[in-house]
Amino acid sequence: MSQTIRRKAAGARKVAARQGQARKVKAARARTGSLFDAVMDALPFTDEQLHRIFVITILALAAAAAWGVATMAGVPTLAGEKLAAIAADAGFAVHRVDVRGVNHLNELKVYERALAERDAAMPRVDLERLRAELLQLSWVEDARVSRQLPDTLVIDIVERKPHAVLRKPDRLVLIDAGGHELEPVTAAAARGRLVISGPGAGTRVADLATLLEAAPALKPQVAEAEWVGNRRWNLKFGTGQVLALPEGEKASANALIAFARLDGVNRLLGGRVAAFDMRAPDRIYFRVPGRTEEEARAAAAAAAAKAAAAADRAEAAASGEAPGETPGRQGARDNT
Repeated sequence: MSQTIRRKAAGARKVAARQGQARKVKAARARTGSLFDAVMDALPFTDEQLHRIFVITILALAAAAAWGVATMAGVPTLAGEKLAAIAADAGFAVHRVDVRGVNHLNELKVYERALAERDAAMPRVDLERLRAELLQLSWVEDARVSRQLPDTLVIDIVERKPHAVLRKPDRLVLIDAGGHELEPVTAAAARGRLVISGPGAGTRVADLATLLEAAPALKPQVAEAEWVGNRRWNLKFGTGQVLALPEGEKASANALIAFARLDGVNRLLGGRVAAFDMRAPDRIYFRVPGRTEEEARAAAAAAAAKAAAAADRAEAAASGEAPGETPGRQGARDNT
């Protein structure tokens, strides 16, 4: 005999709660669907265009993923090496190096770096790396490296321009307008060039050029420039005369202009004055060779004459004679 077991029916409160929750879910779905539909309607695309965009996006992501997997597996490297080998077999390899624009630079230094690429396949030549190596050469300001198919590597060099000679404690070095050291030179090779000296002078080349431009008439006559105490310049002219300038860019430029005017009127350069000191504002001091010795000799002679006169007076006083009188005159006075 079968027996049916009946479960207790759910309470009215539970039924009402489930119904309320269902209504909330239905309302939320309705709102979400309406918002999505509104966004889709606002886009300036048709359904067919949107479908194509989604397909293209999916394909692009798949291609990127495939490329990433291939890169990790080394497939692009193998393909590049194979392509380079094919190009080399076809004659696209470095067999010649054409260097251009070299005047002062030793070309062998360029070939030493370029010949490292000799017989390499053209696609495998690292142009940027070779250019970076060339820029390390002291004379090279800029360089361009290019391929000239099928077998030539072309190197265009832009050289730095020599500007002056920097005197160091142990050698002379040719430098450009920016103070960049080019190469050591002999005293004979430095003749005729502006010589710069003093601690830190190599970093002040541009400032010196600006200073000399203030007096163009004097610029060709300046043979040496000494940076003194890391604060001011002494200029030595071709005549051997020295001009001491004050501190400060403006003050030194004004002093140099004033000296140029004085020289134009009084012809100071080439005269007896050995040194001109313009460090004091609004005045100039001169030093004439031998003037100190002449003054010393004159002072010594004056001192000797003064001492002799004092000795004569002392002797006259000791003998009872008036200073400056002779015995004959004294006797004549006594007889009167």
